[in-house]
Amino acid sequence: MVKYIIKRFFYIILVFFILSVMLFFIYNMLPVDKAATTAREEVRVSKGKLDYEERYEFWSKRYGTDGNKIERYGRWIGVYPYSDDGKFKGILEGNFGDSSQYGIKVKDLIKEPMKNTILINIFATILALGITIPLGIFCAVKRGSKRDIAVQVGTIVGYSLPVFIIAIVFIWLFSVVLGWFPISGTQTVGYLDWSPAKQFWDKMYHLSLPLIIMTFCSLGGMTRYVRASMIEALSMDCIKTARAKGLKEKVVIYSHAWRNALIPIVTLVIGWFLGIFSGSLMIENIFGINGIGRVYFTALQNSDNEVVLALQMFYIFISLLGNLIIDIAYGFIDPRIRVNK
Repeated sequence: MVKYIIKRFFYIILVFFILSVMLFFIYNMLPVDKAATTAREEVRVSKGKLDYEERYEFWSKRYGTDGNKIERYGRWIGVYPYSDDGKFKGILEGNFGDSSQYGIKVKDLIKEPMKNTILINIFATILALGITIPLGIFCAVKRGSKRDIAVQVGTIVGYSLPVFIIAIVFIWLFSVVLGWFPISGTQTVGYLDWSPAKQFWDKMYHLSLPLIIMTFCSLGGMTRYVRASMIEALSMDCIKTARAKGLKEKVVIYSHAWRNALIPIVTLVIGWFLGIFSGSLMIENIFGINGIGRVYFTALQNSDNEVVLALQMFYIFISLLGNLIIDIAYGFIDPRIRVNK
């Protein structure tokens, strides 16, 4: 197991390096030069008193965009020093650069949005799994019954409707008609004067409606997936043998069938958990939530490449790590699977 994990970590490093090269050179093909933009703005503000070429050279060294593309990649990744001070400042050193749109460090820009995204997605994922897994098992056991058919119809409707349509209906019902939840925002005005506990519950109150919508939108696909896996597991010969031995139905379902159904479900569940870092672009924009999905979308709109590249590399690392976690989880769930090679 340890040998396998070490080999996979070397694989992760290799793939991460290859993808970082590809992404860096792709984004550097775009006609965006923040050193030139900053130099032009300085010359404009000074009304021609400053020399453009001099300011451009200064900002190129400051941003690390001077030299050829290989040297620029080395500075960005953190294996080649900046020309102005000889220090390493790349992403391997924890420096993701500065946002050209906001003029602050990328890691400071994404800190608060990442917290909001993780908070709302963790709660939505836990709630969705707490509903869909028991519901999917029930539908598989009661396959063909009226209740199973009713759930299948409901999940198809929920799965087919776009997120923004469900969001509009829920906003109209819970915010406009019933007045239970606020329409947008994450905090009440003046929350900074409150205690940390009161601030937390105020944030959860504002996030309740987006959380309900995200959970509702997740029910359809996951319920059908669990149901299909359980139906396949219940038709296996080992399940028929367990029933023939006279084991209780609960033992057959939750001990034997559920464990056999877990393998395809684990892939989906772990991928779902890893997806919490990518944000919920539609929900965050509808409710005005300062989340990572909204930051990513805004950065793409404004050609803020430092932010886009930092987030993209983060997603790549999370995906590679997630695949390793899935493979290890297989070994714990099914003893027939070995991950030592």
